[in-house]
Amino acid sequence: MKFTKPLLVLAMASLSLAACARYNGEDRGKPMMPNQVNAKWQAECSGCHMAYPPGLLPAASWKKIMSGLDKHFGTDASLSPADTAEISAFLVANPSNRWSSSAAPLRTTESEWFRVKHGEISAAVFARASVKSKSNCVACHSGAANGDFDDRTIPK
Repeated sequence: MKFTKPLLVLAMASLSLAACARYNGEDRGKPMMPNQVNAKWQAECSGCHMAYPPGLLPAASWKKIMSGLDKHFGTDASLSPADTAEISAFLVANPSNRWSSSAAPLRTTESEWFRVKHGEISAAVFARASVKSKSNCVACHSGAANGDFDDRTIPK
């Protein structure tokens, strides 16, 4: 079989994208976790909950969340202005591209992406003592803290 130059370039690009291991089918080629993570984000956010990978929400959502840390889901999670600016910059620089440009949910669980991925899971599963809520990603996705939400790693 003989390939034309444009077809060969297209084939090579497709292979390169397929080789990226941490990509999820719904993310249109963007990983949930960037190659370089921010230590301050990791330390501050994981002090109370899993440090949600920046690729789970769009930039507009991260801006809203970081500008309202004094009322962070019922808790005062205020940080110094310098820490807030550093973490905000990291999150906004590595957002999701799963969303329309106008969508800016504050919770990943409110997204259409989440509902599609978890639509067949009964409410009883999320109510289990081992899970407790839809936001407890690590209960089912052992690699969630590293941005790995691969369905194949969910325990059966």
